[in-house]
Amino acid sequence: MAALVLAAGGGRRLGGRPKALIRYRGRPLVEHAVAVVRAGGCREVTVVLGAARERVRSTAHLPGCRLVANPDWADGLGSSLRAGLAALPARSPAALVMLVDTPGVSPAAVARLLAAHRAGAELAAAAYGGRRGHPVLIGARYFAEAVEGARGDTGARALLAAHPDDLTLVECADVAVPDDLDTPADLARWGAG
Repeated sequence: MAALVLAAGGGRRLGGRPKALIRYRGRPLVEHAVAVVRAGGCREVTVVLGAARERVRSTAHLPGCRLVANPDWADGLGSSLRAGLAALPARSPAALVMLVDTPGVSPAAVARLLAAHRAGAELAAAAYGGRRGHPVLIGARYFAEAVEGARGDTGARALLAAHPDDLTLVECADVAVPDDLDTPADLARWGAG
């Protein structure tokens, strides 16, 4: 199973600090996200970089990851999803999409989404109290449609909205927290910096 770690954001609401390099539990947030998807069962990891990508490449320890540059990162999350899906090997049956700024997502949540895929789900999303959140899993048959709909900061939202009957919600509230890091208050709450 392939994972896409979307780590291109410039941290606009964090004073322009690239989210990939925010320190969390003693290491850059991008390293934490990669460790989570690997521990959850993803063998291949593609990391999409944008803001300060050369500094992220030289600072973060990301062995075995495919690093993809997104020159259009400032256009929003959609451009990173497009870049990541385009970089996946042709044989990838699905992609688990992980946002770098969701440190509360656990390996157990990733494993549940992968299990849903093995059970037949082609579109799946972690749910928290029944409410759709991250990460999401996109089957290969939906890649082209995901690329078409990924604009601005919407990511896979258009794809998931277009296929409500195909979407499997995987409850993860007992093993993960969906909150992201967007503001200085979020950093303080998570003990990140």
